[in-house]
Amino acid sequence: MANIKEVRVPDIGSFKDVEIIEIPVKAGDVINADDTLLVLESDKATMDVPAPFGGKVKSLKVKVGDKVSEGSLVLTLEAADEAAAPAPKAEAAPAPAAVVAAPAPAPVEQPAFRPSPTAELAAAAGPSGTKPHASPSVRAFARELGVDLTLVNGSGPKRRILKEDVQAFVKNALSKPRGGVAGGLGLNLPEMPAVDFAQFGPVESRALSKVKKISGPNLHRNWVAAPHVTQFDESDITDLEAFRKAMQSEAEKQGAKLTLLPFMVKAVIAAMKAYPDFNASLSPDGESLILKKYFHIGFAVDTPDGLVVPVIRDADKKSVFEIAKELAVMSAKARDRKLGPADMQGGCFTITSLGGIGGTYFTPILNSPEVAILGVSRSSLKPVWNGKEFAPRLMLPLSLSYDHRVIDGVQGARFTSLLGTLLADVRRLLL
Repeated sequence: MANIKEVRVPDIGSFKDVEIIEIPVKAGDVINADDTLLVLESDKATMDVPAPFGGKVKSLKVKVGDKVSEGSLVLTLEAADEAAAPAPKAEAAPAPAAVVAAPAPAPVEQPAFRPSPTAELAAAAGPSGTKPHASPSVRAFARELGVDLTLVNGSGPKRRILKEDVQAFVKNALSKPRGGVAGGLGLNLPEMPAVDFAQFGPVESRALSKVKKISGPNLHRNWVAAPHVTQFDESDITDLEAFRKAMQSEAEKQGAKLTLLPFMVKAVIAAMKAYPDFNASLSPDGESLILKKYFHIGFAVDTPDGLVVPVIRDADKKSVFEIAKELAVMSAKARDRKLGPADMQGGCFTITSLGGIGGTYFTPILNSPEVAILGVSRSSLKPVWNGKEFAPRLMLPLSLSYDHRVIDGVQGARFTSLLGTLLADVRRLLL
């Protein structure tokens, strides 16, 4: 004989007229005790209403959007044989699942553009229009990450979505290679229009070099994936330049051409030692920093095919003259297209210099997974107040871009300030 029982909303504290935002069961479903029957949401919290016993759902008495209070009839349930016991009284009904704090969104206008980690994470409603089966805590976790739960496969009972399912979805989405168009980077932007430029005048098509085909998508990814901030500063290198010129003949005797760059490398390493976060990378899950105990410094080289970044390994253990010689060797290999993969791997920090060309300041793009890159522009003579008068000083523009997830503005300013001090008086590098 069928044992049909009514299931009502149990004690939910002081909450009344609470809206139903999800009904993860339907007539005919066979459920177990403690499976979620309803998900309720008030202006202060969300909560699950669990099944008091197992059985088969005979009929639903509510729908999404209805408002219920303690004692409201939810559904009728054909109790399983082992659960065929008298229906619990309202005052003895089991308490709902733990309430998960989830303040309702403030009624403010949302921005027209809200980037999400990937295009998959920002998809609209699922094809069936039904809400996914997940607890309030998992729903809140997914909202925090910008994940559309209709796209997540649940691994729990009755395909219930667990927190681990959301994490796996995000990791899988972020690991997928991205194309070079904006619409494929999860920014919810329209695709670039295909324009026939020939209708406006003569054109020609020239294929991108292999270097640019490789570096372009990487730079695009780095720019989008890491929140860039650029700190601008300048350093008085008047004395450094005089010292460099005085040491030029000595460097030539050792087979090196002494430029400003070897001194920049040594100064950057000293600043990295003072601020170790600049010699770090985010872990793949973004939960921790991997602090490096070595100092491999990359430097950008302009070649006919585009920019490449060879790496000076263990630069902290090399003299200025040794670094100068290695810079020359690696630059020649780059221009001759003889760099191997190992020559461009393992960098901790990159320096890119436009000093030989011109310009003042610019915004270099991170060479991820590094968290900072230094741009150097052309130095120029400027009148600088020395306390008594304006005197001509050779000033070097510095542009430090960094990943704001790792480096904050105060650290960025301190780094460039220290770098400027070291370049102004290279004797400090000995301290």
